[in-house]
Amino acid sequence: MKPTHLLPIICLASTAAWGQAATTLTGQVKDAAGQPVIGASIVEKGTNNGTSTDANGRFTLRARTAVPRLIISSLGYTNQEVAGTSGLSVTLAENSTSLDAVQVVGSRSQNRSVTDSPSPVDIIDVREVTAKTGQLDVNQLLQFVAPSFNSNRQTGADGADHVDPASLRGLGPDQTLVLVNGKRWHQSALVNLFGSRGRGNTGTDLNTIPAASIERIEILRDGASAQYGSDAIAGVINIVLKTSVNELTANANYGAYTAKYRFDDKTFDGGNFNANLNYGVSVGKGGFVNATVDYNQRQHTQRANVPAPDGIQRRQYGDPKANNTSVYLNSKLPINENVYAYAFGGVNFRKGEAYAYSTLLF
Repeated sequence: MKPTHLLPIICLASTAAWGQAATTLTGQVKDAAGQPVIGASIVEKGTNNGTSTDANGRFTLRARTAVPRLIISSLGYTNQEVAGTSGLSVTLAENSTSLDAVQVVGSRSQNRSVTDSPSPVDIIDVREVTAKTGQLDVNQLLQFVAPSFNSNRQTGADGADHVDPASLRGLGPDQTLVLVNGKRWHQSALVNLFGSRGRGNTGTDLNTIPAASIERIEILRDGASAQYGSDAIAGVINIVLKTSVNELTANANYGAYTAKYRFDDKTFDGGNFNANLNYGVSVGKGGFVNATVDYNQRQHTQRANVPAPDGIQRRQYGDPKANNTSVYLNSKLPINENVYAYAFGGVNFRKGEAYAYSTLLF
């Protein structure tokens, strides 16, 4: 035979081999209850050849190997490997342990929001976030963990140096309704002046409530005015006080700033010391009395960043100095099996010293 006659023979042999290997496979995938598994993946082992099941759990696959093996998988089911034949019927077993818990990461993405309510509600565990943020008062604690909550310490702003104005969603402090144990809490008598946040508004001084007395804080933003009225346009902050009994909690914390902007010999400033005690006792059947004592001392900071060789005091600029002492009580007293009396409240003493503008006499 001449060499030129080999090419047609080789082509015919290859065509015959391909026709033998290219088998069309059909089948159906079901679950343990006999229901079709929709979208199950069918892959020919050792190749990238595959398909998926239709709405009836059926599939058609043209195999590329002479003796195909199929790997069948679907989310929530155990993978199964079978021999590839036509008219195949596969039953997948459920795999309840294949799905791990979803972990959400990110500084603003804590898994704390109740999203199955008509409006999302942030529920903040104060004990947990205090340990993570290192903040000692309620305003600064919420500033670090609650979206759209803003509170900044003022300087040279009259009474706002001692009562930090706070707001939700950029609206005025007087448009945020503050509740304690679900009851409306009083606002401060201070009207914010000068260039402070919430100028012309009166807000609620959250720092009068010690963080050590709080169990959790609930924040509702969307649709708050529809439920609570026009003074909740910005949202609602509900502070839930502790109800624990027979548990003594004591904390002492201290923090300060590195004073790299100062022109004197001080290395640190703005020292903040906090000490608190919390204890509760049970009263009768289902009743309790929970008490908190809190002391917070905060020192000045100096952020003027200019030398003062002539001693002009107005060249001091920074956070005010404050001594704050609080005693808070939360109680629930049983009258009978179906009637309870409750009482909560506290006393707060604050002494502050702030930088202010001075008049120069010549």
